[in-house]
Amino acid sequence: MSDDALVFIVDDDEAVRQSTAWLIESIGLQVRSFISADEFLENYNNESGCIVMDVRMPGMSGLEAQEEMKKRTINLPLIFITGHGDVPMAVRALKRGAFDFIEKPFNDQLLLDAVQRGLKQNSEARESLIQNESIDRRIASLTPREHEVMLRVTEGKPNKVIAHELNVSIKTVEVHRARMMEKMEASSVAELVKVTIQANNR
Repeated sequence: MSDDALVFIVDDDEAVRQSTAWLIESIGLQVRSFISADEFLENYNNESGCIVMDVRMPGMSGLEAQEEMKKRTINLPLIFITGHGDVPMAVRALKRGAFDFIEKPFNDQLLLDAVQRGLKQNSEARESLIQNESIDRRIASLTPREHEVMLRVTEGKPNKVIAHELNVSIKTVEVHRARMMEKMEASSVAELVKVTIQANNR
């Protein structure tokens, strides 16, 4: 989990904001609080973390904020805090991709567990994104011929067969293969296959 991950608290009730912040800070996490969804959206700057948000607020509601976050590709896990009468609304939010919802008055440990799960999910998602971007850069660095060689190597074809299919010498295939493996940062065919599977399964 990233040390700079933040827990964003969005609630119009000052007492709830403060008590929730104290609770989350008590386990060593960083908190940033906002009085409204508008204020959060105006100040969010692509930090990692998760959000604890009241589902019913003056102005932009939690559901409206969720839709606006989607439009802005803010992909933080969103934990809704809800009163008993707002449970159907929270269920709709879950179906639209919210991470969790917790009913007031909530058990402190229940909220802390949800926050830590949310932070873990966000950390893993960001790590996966970084890995995917790295793989894309490596593939983009290949020449067309190196790409052709890579496709055949990952199919398990030996250099002799690749040379025949591409109508080049085995020595040429060996040169392209060595450069391709270096650019793909793969020390073995198995590692190369894993990387290409990851690239193709997105």
